[in-house]
Amino acid sequence: MTEETEVVGEEHSSRGFRMPHIYVILFVFTAIAALLTHVIPAGLYDRITLPNGRAAVDPDTFRYIEATPVGLEEFMMAIPRGLIDASQVVFFTLIIGGMFMVIRNTGIIDVAVDKLTRRFASRSVLMIPTLMITFAVIATLIGTQELALVYVPVILPLMIALRFDSVVAVGTALLATTAGFSAGVLNPINTGLGQSIAELPLYSGFGLRSLLFIALVGAAVLYLMRYALKVRANPELSLMADRPLEMEKRRIYVHDLDTPPMQFSKRQKWAGIATLVFFGIMVWGVLTRGWFMTEMAGLFVIMGISVGLIAGLSTEKICEGFNQGFQDVLVGAIIVGLARAVAVMLEQGQVMDTLVNGLGGLVGGLPSTFSALGMFASQLGFNFVVPSGSGQALVTMPIMAPLSDLIGVTRQSAVLAYQLGDGLSNILYPTSGYFMATLALAGVSWDRWVRFFLPLFGIWVGISSLFLIYAQAVDWIG
Repeated sequence: MTEETEVVGEEHSSRGFRMPHIYVILFVFTAIAALLTHVIPAGLYDRITLPNGRAAVDPDTFRYIEATPVGLEEFMMAIPRGLIDASQVVFFTLIIGGMFMVIRNTGIIDVAVDKLTRRFASRSVLMIPTLMITFAVIATLIGTQELALVYVPVILPLMIALRFDSVVAVGTALLATTAGFSAGVLNPINTGLGQSIAELPLYSGFGLRSLLFIALVGAAVLYLMRYALKVRANPELSLMADRPLEMEKRRIYVHDLDTPPMQFSKRQKWAGIATLVFFGIMVWGVLTRGWFMTEMAGLFVIMGISVGLIAGLSTEKICEGFNQGFQDVLVGAIIVGLARAVAVMLEQGQVMDTLVNGLGGLVGGLPSTFSALGMFASQLGFNFVVPSGSGQALVTMPIMAPLSDLIGVTRQSAVLAYQLGDGLSNILYPTSGYFMATLALAGVSWDRWVRFFLPLFGIWVGISSLFLIYAQAVDWIG
């Protein structure tokens, strides 16, 4: 992850087309958003406070207001403000990169990977469904897609050692968490909040969502296993085959199984135990204390220092490890702020509510047969500018829930359309901060990920559409 070109634009075809640098792509999106504030009328909904303390729009209060188009000075500050708004993800990305570099410098990752590689060498492909199902279940129960940021650095060395590639590592984490999150069987972030706003019984519709979970996760597992087996059989077929950093990873992590196995030193054993204890504390904090990125980042700082000292690293080596880790993920951290700048422009121009009102009118004008699919499509589109499950629910669901009563769609189906429209595209749009940071941790560029993911995204959209058509046909109420 030391080469910035691994996370940015690169050659895309043999005919000479070069994908623009990801900075350029996001800057262009930000500029387009700023220009739109001069074209789209400014509008505003009043906000109301929900019983849980969150602010949501009042669907009956939309009105057009005096235009406040973004000027040159506001556009100049879009990226700094984006970095400030996304600071939680930015600093979490930096700290997790630094912490894992310190742990890598202790040598315990190398020894652990060697042992796991030898143990699973004959059945390596089974690691993929095992990990994916685990990650998906966690995501569908507690709604933490962002945990992919934690999973990827842990499983990346193992996947490389098992002769897969970085795409398999990042896919194992991103596809699983996204499928689980989108189905939202008992997910408080999207299902719980969406149903609360729509005034539905909490977690009703469990049965259909469980079937959706199986369909989405099953498709993802089969898709990724097919790619992984192809790469293992012929590494040249990897989407990362021509990347120098990928070759360096293989040099570091792929072990000759004919050589003597690596062994933990006494200090490394204690450091490994301490690492597991810290991960246990993280899980406890997320599940029982509501910890999110700030709390986990603080824990990871203490974790890096403690594990480094236990393993015998000097304080200077620990600091150097953090610095190296920061450098490795710096591009990904900056991308998070660049991605946020798009929404900053629309918010400052006060056109975000106008877009929401327009989406509601567009869905309401569709033939009733396509109403649920229209909601799904509108949520997919809106997620480009608000790639946040709770944020999208608070802005769109107060509009979509009462609208569904008028167009022949049950509120349960409206919530499902929101879940799928929000969740599935979180790992497609470059405006999704945690997603871009996860790619940076794995050293996978956005354009190569899109080449891998786009066919599965089409499959997921097809599965989602079938479930929504069924839900509308049977007037699904859960």
